[in-house]
Amino acid sequence: MNMKVNIAGVEWKNPVTVASGTFGSGAEFADFVDLGRLGAVTTKGVANIPWSGNPTPRVAETYGGMMNAIGLQNPGIDLFCERDIPFLRQYDTKIIVNVCGKSTEDYCEVVERLANEDVDMLEINISCPNVKEGGIAFGQNPKAAEDITKAVKKYAKQPVIMKLSPNVTDIAEMAKAVEAGGADAVSLINTLTGMKIDIHRRTFALANRTGGVSGPAVHPIAVRMVYQVANAVKVPVIGMGGISNAEDAIEMILAGASAVSVGTANFHNPAVTMEIVQGIEDYMKKYHVEDISDLVGIVK
Repeated sequence: MNMKVNIAGVEWKNPVTVASGTFGSGAEFADFVDLGRLGAVTTKGVANIPWSGNPTPRVAETYGGMMNAIGLQNPGIDLFCERDIPFLRQYDTKIIVNVCGKSTEDYCEVVERLANEDVDMLEINISCPNVKEGGIAFGQNPKAAEDITKAVKKYAKQPVIMKLSPNVTDIAEMAKAVEAGGADAVSLINTLTGMKIDIHRRTFALANRTGGVSGPAVHPIAVRMVYQVANAVKVPVIGMGGISNAEDAIEMILAGASAVSVGTANFHNPAVTMEIVQGIEDYMKKYHVEDISDLVGIVK
């Protein structure tokens, strides 16, 4: 039985990774998860310089999920290369570095810096606000998304995964735009913009007012968007959004995802990724599926 998947020329031992920002860069989960059993580890977003993130409170529970407005707090690329890459290299897993920035130059600087590092893939978070364009996210305008993809590809030595924002009118249009820009794969969905008000304090639950909604509540939306994108582009799709168990992961694969990424579920069950890897294997045995690729996108 074969659980290996090939994403843009990089072979993963199985189709399971973790969603950026929910797993640190692996070290804090190493006591709960055998990192060597994951197909890949996707790191927290890394910028060209350290970011302090948003003011607190920046996390709130919601019905069927959570909201966050962390603001991509990170130690910057220098510390990341010195500390996190050597840590992850101890394990038999692929390393996907999530890259964020506030301008095209920021992204390119990080991607260029990673060109000579021992990492396997880059995931470009285009849900970041573009400071030069008045704060609209790179991933909310097809032209901007295509342009940032083209710019990053000029510097990238590793395959580039463009992480799509769901906060758009037509997700397939965005996927086609990054594909036209040269993306090697796409991942989706990032969080949906939401708001929560504390009725007793009569103020916003998050200092940022709005935040990204994730967790089981967003899963059906994510499945729909993964299906649309998988049927609109030729590059591989990594599906994420509210995956809490193997059934959710398999649903994403049937919708067209070549691999899946587990996020919010890690917070309440640190071992969830191991359960999902095992659950996919059990499913394949139960239904006599020889190769995981035989399941990808078969529901039309």
